[in-house]
Amino acid sequence: MLPLALGALGVVYGDIGTSPLYAVRESFEGAGHELPVNPDNVLGILSLIFWSLLIIITVKYLAFVMRADRDGEGGILALTSLVAPRGRGAFRGGRRILILIGLFGTALLYGDGMITPAISVLAAVEGTEVATPAFEHLVIPIAVAILVVLFSFQRRGTAAIGSVFGPVMLVWFGTLAVLGVVQILDEPTVFKAINPIYAVELFGHEGFHAFLALGSVFLVVTGGEALYADMGHFGRHPIRVGWFTLVLPALLLNYFGQGALLLGEPEAIHHPFYNLVPDWGVLPLVVLATMATVIASQALISGVFSLTMQAVQMGYVPRVRIAHTSPTAFGQIYIPSVNWGLMISCIALVVGFQTSTSLAAAYGVAVTATMVITTMLFYVVLRERFGWSTPAAAALIAVFLPVEIGFLAANLFKIPAGGWFPLVVGAAVFTLLTTWATGRRIVGERIRQGELKLETYIESLMSGRRPPARVPGTAIYLYSGRGMAPPAMIANMRHNDVLHDQVIVLSIVTDDESARVLPARRSEVSDLGHGVHQVVLHYGFIEEPDVPQGLCEGAAVRLGINPATAAYFLGSESLVVTRRPGMARWRERLFAAVSRNAANAATYFNLPPDRTVTLGQQVEL
Repeated sequence: MLPLALGALGVVYGDIGTSPLYAVRESFEGAGHELPVNPDNVLGILSLIFWSLLIIITVKYLAFVMRADRDGEGGILALTSLVAPRGRGAFRGGRRILILIGLFGTALLYGDGMITPAISVLAAVEGTEVATPAFEHLVIPIAVAILVVLFSFQRRGTAAIGSVFGPVMLVWFGTLAVLGVVQILDEPTVFKAINPIYAVELFGHEGFHAFLALGSVFLVVTGGEALYADMGHFGRHPIRVGWFTLVLPALLLNYFGQGALLLGEPEAIHHPFYNLVPDWGVLPLVVLATMATVIASQALISGVFSLTMQAVQMGYVPRVRIAHTSPTAFGQIYIPSVNWGLMISCIALVVGFQTSTSLAAAYGVAVTATMVITTMLFYVVLRERFGWSTPAAAALIAVFLPVEIGFLAANLFKIPAGGWFPLVVGAAVFTLLTTWATGRRIVGERIRQGELKLETYIESLMSGRRPPARVPGTAIYLYSGRGMAPPAMIANMRHNDVLHDQVIVLSIVTDDESARVLPARRSEVSDLGHGVHQVVLHYGFIEEPDVPQGLCEGAAVRLGINPATAAYFLGSESLVVTRRPGMARWRERLFAAVSRNAANAATYFNLPPDRTVTLGQQVEL
């Protein structure tokens, strides 16, 4: 438990753990809502911060939402799959709308995954300006260099990253606590902010400006969705242990320490975090903060990896190369294409926005929207999966939803100042998710038109006047249409008129009810006679299919297949954009372009390239 909790510090809590660098400052000096730094406002902001951390992170995510998992895997896409399990037919009406909302929330997290590393690293490096203005012109180059190193390190996997980052974050949270305590000892009255009446009074005397400040106060809880998405990397219990024993106390002490500083020195608002230390301590703190913010980026990066793998398994994203970085923890993965795409986007944001204050204006819209969507989906899960009554589920949701809607409404005012960016990214990713899922459904329908049942097709071949010649060896035909004759087999018979002595028609099924499938239950086999078998390989929600290995697990073992000497046959579609009913032509062109650039099926299923044959067919969209 303790090693996992320490690793979780370095991967899961980096994002929320570095919010003290800028959250208090932005709550007072954010664009469009500057608040006077007086005792009433300081206590009001601190009260909002305290209750936000308790209600959103502690109660909502740690106590409740993290129970909604797929065999340990979390994230909004996993939550959406609980609302819309496969095998239930087409979803219509309100349920379909709910699924689309869940997909949009997933898409928004990709925009957040781009902003988090950029704003975290920039906020830390900007601390050099506090030490000496001579470093001002080096902030952007240093931030870019740090981002390049961070993303280059991802291929080592979250276990290795956590083992390195965990101890650093232990020092970081310890430092946060100590710095806060020193200031609180000088001004212990700051603890009055625990009383929620100060938050209420803030809205009374600051009005609309206090409402707009909510958009910046929200920065203290921005790591909540990433925390949920990263659950599969370390598990629910180590994450909870880290939060209650170290992260929450350290964050609260530091926020209250900054508040205590501002009660005595209102002019410190420009850099309240770095002003917690004397001048000689600024540079060492900048170094530590820079290390912590590099780590902070890890939470979203790992979360985006997990979301992408889940999206591939659920059919919303084309196949991508996924590297498993741990032989025992299936949730620890690395996706090169996503990694480098995020790196380029983060560097572009740093260069484009220049300062963490400018990026803070872009930050929050996507995360607040995703949190609201998570709460809506969780209500359905409470009712349908956990069996809660309507009044009980509604009462719990009523604790979270008003707070999150308030945060979302305040963040909407950031859209002109940069909040448009994550929305544009989210819209683009949402378009890709829905276009790919719809396109694959259309292609499947086109291919299935006129298809033959496998058993009927085999009998017709063997009972005809000229049965096909049999050749030695094993042929494995991969086809998703379970029980149907693969187009690749039909094409091979039409051109070569030969059948191997042993024929395996292989279908791969991703089980919606489990994240992982035991090897003993990996395969099921049906004997169709004439040396032909239908084999179904089952994989969990987060597993990457490995066909040669799968044929050596479960019931398929008795077939005695040698995966190294078998011949593998794949079907490949040549897509043609037409005016047939289906999708808009621009979406058909997008689908065709993405399909051409998807990862090779042989690579994705781990087939030996020198023993794989691909047979194509033309499909009209």
